[in-house]
Amino acid sequence: MLEQAMGTTLIDAAAELEVRNKYNESLLATLPQCTPGELPAAIGRASAAAKSAAALSRHERGRILDTAAEILKRDSDEFAGLIVAEAGKTIRQARKEVSRAVNTLKLSGDEARRNAGEVIPFDSFPGSENRQGWFTREPLGLIAAITPYNDALNLVAHKLGPAIAGGNSVILKPSQLTPLTAMRLVEVLVEAGLPADIVTVVLGNRDVAQAIISSRQVRMVSFTGGFATGHAIAANAGIKRLSMELGGNAPVIVFEDADLGRAVESCVSGAFWAAGQNCIGTQRILVQQPVYEEFLASFVAATKALIAGDPADERTDVGPMISTDAAEAAKRKIDEAVASGALLLAGGSLHGPVLAPSVLIGVPHECDAWAEEVFAPVVLVEPFDTAEQAISLSNDSEYALQAGLFTKDLDRALRTAKAIEAGGVMINDSSDYRLDAMPFGGAKYGSMGREGIRFAYEDMTQPKVIAINS
Repeated sequence: MLEQAMGTTLIDAAAELEVRNKYNESLLATLPQCTPGELPAAIGRASAAAKSAAALSRHERGRILDTAAEILKRDSDEFAGLIVAEAGKTIRQARKEVSRAVNTLKLSGDEARRNAGEVIPFDSFPGSENRQGWFTREPLGLIAAITPYNDALNLVAHKLGPAIAGGNSVILKPSQLTPLTAMRLVEVLVEAGLPADIVTVVLGNRDVAQAIISSRQVRMVSFTGGFATGHAIAANAGIKRLSMELGGNAPVIVFEDADLGRAVESCVSGAFWAAGQNCIGTQRILVQQPVYEEFLASFVAATKALIAGDPADERTDVGPMISTDAAEAAKRKIDEAVASGALLLAGGSLHGPVLAPSVLIGVPHECDAWAEEVFAPVVLVEPFDTAEQAISLSNDSEYALQAGLFTKDLDRALRTAKAIEAGGVMINDSSDYRLDAMPFGGAKYGSMGREGIRFAYEDMTQPKVIAINS
């Protein structure tokens, strides 16, 4: 099935990619990669497949996606184990990701059948009384999907599902760190009945990605990843649609009337899920002064109680980061903050790729740990006095994907949510909540398009108007 998953991609046997277990660095697979010189032929074949993708009826697209969801559910243990080994998520977190991906595919199947277009009320304007018609939603053609390592299954499903539902072909460039899960998902889609040429998987370095992005045969680039890469994509893509989810620096506000037990529990999960490698993970917790000390003591105690280590162990709460280099980079940000006057109240120790869940207070705002996305199991806690101050601190970032707040006062909750600059605000929850059907994206720098099945499907299709003059 690997050859089917690779589609028609041409490869260079001399360029091999080693995929390793993120906890113990054992070799999982050695895969051939595409080179920039070979890529035009692969893109040409992927583009030609757009015709067969568009020819699939809506009910057939829906059936394929529904069947793929059932196969994924059937093979959930296999997928969870692969995510643990390849991405380093704990086994409990990996199982949840698989269940979400099943839902993502089901939602995509529903969208294929439902969102076909609308009747246009031509007679709403004088002179058009004798006209009637409609618009349909038609495929764009070839979609380039570039996916990250932190949700190696579900974020791939979030691109493939809507693209297939819309009748497009896809050239998929998964993360070099987690390609096996993506390739296995493509195998599932082929097993479900998707013609093998509709999704082409390409493995390769940044040069390969740039060649895909700049190709005129690609009609849309859907990217999830870092800001620097997103900037490079925007600079090189040319005239085509772009949808980019570039991460955040999520704040959570805890007001004095909050249910502190609920807030602590939610924020611990929000900060340390997936070893903090989560674009909506809680990074900055702002706590109102009257309850600051109580919250901080409970939060630090709950953090210290987390078990960090082997992600395959059912007892583990926090697994490894994606690499030792990534963990060391996060540790340097902690050290920089401490050297600048911050206090480290929990964590900070490093064992290979495993960084102990870390809590900092008093972090100067010019430090990277405050100003940038840390993307690690590191959280900052800071007191505030007034709602206005909390809102100002929350908005003190160029990156505004999601935020959270805790209060029992509905009026305060709604006023604060309106004032926070973010793509989503979770009330009485941490920033780390996402329903796969909701619109998902940022509100400031780097905000471009929305994920969430209906919204991605509409980005990946285009209206076509039919008007009849009778």
